[in-house]
Amino acid sequence: MLRRSLPAILALAGLAVAAPVSAAATNPWLDRRPLNIAHQGGEDEFPSNTMYAFKKAMRAGADMLELDVGVTRDDQVIVMHDTTVDRVTNGHGTIRSKTLRQIRRLDGAYWFSGGDDAYRHDRKRSAYRFRGVATGKRRPPKGFTRKDFRVPTLRQVLRAFPKVPINIEIKGRTKKETDAEYIANAVVLAKLLKPVKRRDLIVVSFHQKAIDRFHELAPRVALAPGIDGTANWLLAGGSPGPDVVAFQLPITYTLGDQTLSITTPENVARAHAEGYAWHTWLSNDGESRATWGQLLDWCVDGVMTARPVAFERLLRERRHRVAPGC
Repeated sequence: MLRRSLPAILALAGLAVAAPVSAAATNPWLDRRPLNIAHQGGEDEFPSNTMYAFKKAMRAGADMLELDVGVTRDDQVIVMHDTTVDRVTNGHGTIRSKTLRQIRRLDGAYWFSGGDDAYRHDRKRSAYRFRGVATGKRRPPKGFTRKDFRVPTLRQVLRAFPKVPINIEIKGRTKKETDAEYIANAVVLAKLLKPVKRRDLIVVSFHQKAIDRFHELAPRVALAPGIDGTANWLLAGGSPGPDVVAFQLPITYTLGDQTLSITTPENVARAHAEGYAWHTWLSNDGESRATWGQLLDWCVDGVMTARPVAFERLLRERRHRVAPGC
């Protein structure tokens, strides 16, 4: 989630600020906890943002899917974390420079090897065990097809998982990642989601202007705030924005030589008191059983994990899925 630079004002993140109780007091996302949220479908265990990953994560017990979207040259919304296709596929260039037809030719699992740093490009060919499935050079695993290893469209994912909660993050168009790029993608996403009659979707972006524009065009879809909305709530005691149902933040954030605590028991409790859920992503902090257990003890409502299989194992081992006092 919020992996880009936070404003310097987050150096004050530990300050307690009194805020008015939110109108989100009947927030249904507070009843769904703690969620095993498969980040990119569980990118350490499965190829990032592929249908194979989403299906495997759900079969393992995940409660929710987290994915990222970009927009092609012909304005089709596809599911991929990066602005370019280089890191995970056998292609090169930005998503925006390609048509959907060109995207569909790519191998979405080309550089996946699994485990830590799962998308390194310097391993032996044998390490990339799903390479070639998408293109027909290798047989798919039993129960799956070639299409499950290609880059999917958001429409395809929504159709495949009609009753699974989905978190959708708006990405940019070039490496510059300007507000204008995010807003442009937000407009295309809103056009797709506006007629969708689902109440189990959350849309988020780093860029608050993209969130605001999306909300203007698709006001029925729930939101998590961008950096500006989060800072306004966390520091100024203001609103994170209309129709916000959850905060989605890391445990810590490094600013210069300071390590700031963002996800804390106090901040989670304050969010709950004001009617907001709290989902924690772990790209900054690493993943371990100890970290997961701490988050559950702090009463977070969801963990966005790259390892949904391992996290689900921990959840099942705990006698009470919800920690005492939560």
